[in-house]
Amino acid sequence: MEQKDQGFTLIELLVVIIIIGILAAIAIPVFLNQRNKAQDAATKADVSTVGKEIATWYVDNPAATAVPFTQTATEYQIDGQKISNRSENVSVALTAGATATTWEVVATNSFSGNTKTYSYSAANGLQEVP
Repeated sequence: MEQKDQGFTLIELLVVIIIIGILAAIAIPVFLNQRNKAQDAATKADVSTVGKEIATWYVDNPAATAVPFTQTATEYQIDGQKISNRSENVSVALTAGATATTWEVVATNSFSGNTKTYSYSAANGLQEVP
């Protein structure tokens, strides 16, 4: 009886490895770009959420001169009450001397050397800071 060798040839294996390498070379940069976009979206979401909460706080406290805004490692707070979770790599600050009409919140994202800054203000809403 004639016996056949079962298996793949070296050429077939090399072709499959080359195809996988080409697909990986295409997919990895796309994946990294999506991570940067996700970090930008997190920064925009954080600054918008905090900005809207500060606007609401000023509506509820029109005579106030300063917002008791703080941030911990995991959340943002106004007057000790949690208003939102804090995204990773995002830092939010309220401008000094803010009033009910001049407040501005600035968020910076320092993810993998790609620093982006966004502001949310009473006058201009959400904007990217150059």
